[in-house]
Amino acid sequence: MIMSASGKLANKKALVSGSGTGIGREIALEFAREGADVVLHYAHSDKGARSAVEEIQAMGRRAAAFAANFDVVEEVITLGAKAIEFLGGLDCLVNNAGITFNRSFFKVTPQQFDAVYHVNIRAQYFLAQTAARHMVAHGGGAICNLTSIHGVSGARDHSVYAGTKGAIIAFTRSLSVELAHQGVRVNAIAPGWVTVENYFKAIPEFSLEAAAKAAFQSVPVTRPGRPLDIAKLAAFLCSEDAGYIVGQTIIADGGTTALMSLMTDFRTESTATFGKGYVPGV
Repeated sequence: MIMSASGKLANKKALVSGSGTGIGREIALEFAREGADVVLHYAHSDKGARSAVEEIQAMGRRAAAFAANFDVVEEVITLGAKAIEFLGGLDCLVNNAGITFNRSFFKVTPQQFDAVYHVNIRAQYFLAQTAARHMVAHGGGAICNLTSIHGVSGARDHSVYAGTKGAIIAFTRSLSVELAHQGVRVNAIAPGWVTVENYFKAIPEFSLEAAAKAAFQSVPVTRPGRPLDIAKLAAFLCSEDAGYIVGQTIIADGGTTALMSLMTDFRTESTATFGKGYVPGV
């Protein structure tokens, strides 16, 4: 039974890609909490997406989960069409799906390069195209692309991944100008460190306790990000509350990129005396 919706996304219809785990799954759930019907997408295991569908249906909202291999552009386009058909329209797209990859620049192969670019930017591009074509024809909508702080700052061994994330930022900015006057707002979110399942797979002996300790030392807000931090921001950007925000990439990183790397201790007042002799009181 579908109940009347309330919230900033009441009765909106949303597609969230890469929503079987982590940030994407939480975005799908948050959109439903805010009143939207949601289509989820997964690439491999359907476990997380299916359980999220059940949670959303328990809220009285409509939900479904569809598989698509984002290395195959035809499947990306078909996903968009399926979502529109199931929901009876589309108001919001969250382009969250992506893969992470780190390898020394001299060791990267063309096949690895293509795989990351196909999933992280080509798929976003053509899913946005499918969604926006419908939105323009049916009164408008909102697109939120997920990028990363890797798109605005450097880390060794991430040249391929960072390239895709920088491309998303530029793509978002240009597409927003093209679509805003047609009623479709496009923005992006660049998360910093958000603890998700992949950390446990990729980092030997990773633990929440170790993550909390490391973040306390290195992130100005003194904690890692949570998927809900990003989910709430995505819901805001896709809502009418953000109706005058267009073409922006919002960095949500707990202050990580605001911290100058040369100043590693942000808790202690500096003992240096820059300005002595020419700034009064120094």
